[in-house]
Amino acid sequence: MQFLKVNKKKLLIGELKFIVETLRNGKVVVCPTDTIYGLSCSVSILRAVKKIHLIKQREEKKPFLILVSSQAMLKKYCQVTRKQLDYLKKIWPGPVSVILKKKPNLSPIITGGRDSVGVRLPKDDFLIKIIKSLGEPLVSTSLNLSGQEVILDVKQVDSIFSQKNKPDLIVNAGQMRRKKPSRLLDIRDISNIVVLRK
Repeated sequence: MQFLKVNKKKLLIGELKFIVETLRNGKVVVCPTDTIYGLSCSVSILRAVKKIHLIKQREEKKPFLILVSSQAMLKKYCQVTRKQLDYLKKIWPGPVSVILKKKPNLSPIITGGRDSVGVRLPKDDFLIKIIKSLGEPLVSTSLNLSGQEVILDVKQVDSIFSQKNKPDLIVNAGQMRRKKPSRLLDIRDISNIVVLRK
């Protein structure tokens, strides 16, 4: 397990390159998001997605969230209508995730076998830089053992996760202030939006 201390507001080019290369090499990274710390990996490297399942001791049928850097990236992985895009322009970027129908290029390992996926465009320059440089979405899930409290201080990671299954890189941006994940809305039927998590 490697540690990288960063200032989110002053991310150095070398730090960005190191984080992105780690993700491209199929590693699992603990990364600060616009809400809480998350366990992240590249959307296209399925062995890394499977490793997150092991780290979190999480059921494989449980879907993951993906983070995108733009609506253009969203359209590559999700089926989205003009009305849905108009609605997303009102709520994004920000700490609101939405459920949309997925496209075939998104693995069922990420979606838990479902034909839909949770997705968010974060309001966080740090994250956007990482996703843009990576060139594809980040898989993201809360930093914790499945069913347990979210970890706000990355110094706790070593003692909470098993010796056998731990993240490869911890990007430490200090203790997170927000204690809850993003809101979650199902907007597949845009005329009947369902609030799944407040």
